[in-house]
Amino acid sequence: MTDNNWQLMPGVFMKSMFNLGAKLGIVSSAIIGSAIVGTLSAIAMPQEKIVQKLGPVPVFTITDAKGAPLVASNSDNDKQGGVAGVFINQRDAEAFVNQLKTKNPELAKSVRVVPVSLGEVYKLDQSTANKPNALDFAYVPAKQQVDAAMAILKKAGQDEKKFQGTPLFVAKAGKEKGYLTVKQANQQVIPFFFNQEELQTMLERFKKQQPDLASTVEIQVVNLEGVIETMKSRNDNQLDQIMLVPPKESIDFVRSLQPAAQPRKK
Repeated sequence: MTDNNWQLMPGVFMKSMFNLGAKLGIVSSAIIGSAIVGTLSAIAMPQEKIVQKLGPVPVFTITDAKGAPLVASNSDNDKQGGVAGVFINQRDAEAFVNQLKTKNPELAKSVRVVPVSLGEVYKLDQSTANKPNALDFAYVPAKQQVDAAMAILKKAGQDEKKFQGTPLFVAKAGKEKGYLTVKQANQQVIPFFFNQEELQTMLERFKKQQPDLASTVEIQVVNLEGVIETMKSRNDNQLDQIMLVPPKESIDFVRSLQPAAQPRKK
């Protein structure tokens, strides 16, 4: 990323978090599995619904005080707007700024790490996609999670070198290898975790509740970019069940930025 091009991007603080219920279940994986890795339908999920699904996920950008993101030159000659990094992990974004302090101290003084909603990033990306000098967004996954994804794929006998993008972790179990679900707001949803460790915590609870299925549990790795593209190209009830679970540390960081509630006057 360089300092030769700046464009404005809105920064929206994420104010909600997921409350995973204790009840665990299994839903058929047939439709979702084919939706993610198979041929995509021409019937798309409405943009408003996609934004709603992505909205609770905080990501982190590097911007100046006015919200203009730091961008790198785009090698694609058809898109001269540049590329802005969207970090999944706040610490990775901070590490980038620290590196910038050495490489370009003057520029580093004017930028900061800003949390934004993934839904807002998506909405902005879609609104400017066909415009001249459109700004591209490149997701930067946490290296620890990429390494975890590579290990899972290798163990499953898949070519981990072919995997690209931001990994998401989802669990399957049972004879039919259905997706594990959790109960939220009186409905069963399929959690896709950004952190493999947090999925593992859920699996430990599942194994205690249903020990007869413990040996059938397996973790599947998909990428965030592919899930979003699937939502853009396909609309069905099982896709509605997907819930993206952001890293807990991201939720905690965003919450720490919110002003403390003022005590009521007596």
